[in-house]
Amino acid sequence: MASASTNGRRLLVVAAAATAATLALAGCSTGGSGSGSTAGGGTLTIGTTDKITTLDPAGSYDNGSFAVMNQVFPFLMNTPYGSPDVEPDIATKAEFTGPKDYTVTLKKGLKFANGHDLTSSDVKFTFDRQLKIADENGPSSLLYNLESTEAKDPTTVVFHLKTENDQVFPQILSSPAGPIVDEQVFSADKLTSDADIVKGEAFAGQYTIKSYDFNNLIQYKANPDYQGLLPKAKTDTVNVKYYADSSNLKLDVQQGNIDVAFRSLSATDIASLRKDNKVKVVDGPGGEIRYIVFNFDTMPYGAKATDADPAKSLAVRQAAADLIDRKEIASQVYKDTYTPLYSFVPAGLTGATESLKSLYGDGNGGPDAAKAKSVLEAAGVTVPVKLDLQYNTDHYGPGSADEYALVKDQLESSGLFSVNLQSTEYVQYSKDRVADVYPAYQLGWYPDYSDADNYLTPFFLTDNFLHNHYSDQEVNDLILKQATTPDAGERTKIIEQIQDKEAAQLSTLPLLQGAQVAVVGTDVSGADKTLDPSFKFHYGALAKS
Repeated sequence: MASASTNGRRLLVVAAAATAATLALAGCSTGGSGSGSTAGGGTLTIGTTDKITTLDPAGSYDNGSFAVMNQVFPFLMNTPYGSPDVEPDIATKAEFTGPKDYTVTLKKGLKFANGHDLTSSDVKFTFDRQLKIADENGPSSLLYNLESTEAKDPTTVVFHLKTENDQVFPQILSSPAGPIVDEQVFSADKLTSDADIVKGEAFAGQYTIKSYDFNNLIQYKANPDYQGLLPKAKTDTVNVKYYADSSNLKLDVQQGNIDVAFRSLSATDIASLRKDNKVKVVDGPGGEIRYIVFNFDTMPYGAKATDADPAKSLAVRQAAADLIDRKEIASQVYKDTYTPLYSFVPAGLTGATESLKSLYGDGNGGPDAAKAKSVLEAAGVTVPVKLDLQYNTDHYGPGSADEYALVKDQLESSGLFSVNLQSTEYVQYSKDRVADVYPAYQLGWYPDYSDADNYLTPFFLTDNFLHNHYSDQEVNDLILKQATTPDAGERTKIIEQIQDKEAAQLSTLPLLQGAQVAVVGTDVSGADKTLDPSFKFHYGALAKS
């Protein structure tokens, strides 16, 4: 996620066999221990550089926005602290009642913070509007297998799926496509403004929003009527302060002006803070990846270029893959807080391969300029290839500038590329990238759910989140097949096959994967509980003594 985008994680081990078994029939909930409870009191301040695009779940697919949604919106399925596996959240049970029917039974008496009843009608409304709005920056692509949503009675929802045995759908209900919204506050066919959402108090998560200053300051209050899976929030008031510069974020957590710094400090800052006895650096598993996206219409020799040529376009992508030195980027820019990524699914997830490692460069992960030159010559590509490459300065952390300066140097030092490197702030960046403004550009991905599917479906299905005009029917069919294959071993082989095919086509060029890091005051506890393989940072787990 992704949201779609992000910065910071690695080292995740999830057994696909266990996941498939869990997802095939999600069990009954024991009931959220937060139900009807109050928070532990106190105030805590969190700092971040992550930006919000919108609070409307239909219009955003990025980590900054999803971080807010995780605190304030209810979900049908959620992950308890410390686990990547989903369980019923505002539901008593969720299960397949037929090969294509996934039925969720809601808890009785659910309400939004504004007093409105939360029923199956709101759930149907939520998913209907996701598919109807289908915002280009939204997560509706995750609902590719949803045919329709039926509200059978006030507490029963049936999701009618297009294909049988969907092993991923329960996870998707916990993803950015899953926040349940109030049909009396949200528009059915267009995005609802942040101001209207906050004014309408359309919340039913662990927290509600009491004051909202877009990308400046949000004040959360614990929701006494929360009835979900998670325990009661440990802190009554949480303030989240947004920073334009990570150096100021570091300074404030160091000086005790804020209690928690989460996303995104530079690798150098983190290394420095590890030596500071006034703070604690907390590490957690993660699955974030960083990569370059190629726009198949506007990249050199792309489909809409005056000299369009698919073979030459592929050669350009392959040559870039031959020249990239991931180890150098990981070491020089990120002090090895990131590791090289040689495929599309990060290491640690079942099904992950290193398809790119042997196929490109020196065959062992390093660059090979002679090989890149040979590829371009064989395709008849004129060198140096002029490549416009865009990156972002305020969403993927302060290392982005150094990262892409090094990428530019690696491509140009061969004499095979001439790179025009430019940067744009994220709010504009998120609009431009889907409007074919950038021929090649930076993205990061913070997973929506802990399964290899989340690194395949949003990227490589036709009409995917990237909007980069890539489409391959064979890959499309394989992605749909793996998502509905109950046998864990067979599903793993399909996931590996998809990566091999993508490695040959290079719709995206994976670079790095990282680990979750939070810096907290010595009097703050709970960060270790929420820095878990679910990749959701729950403010309710944090407490200040």
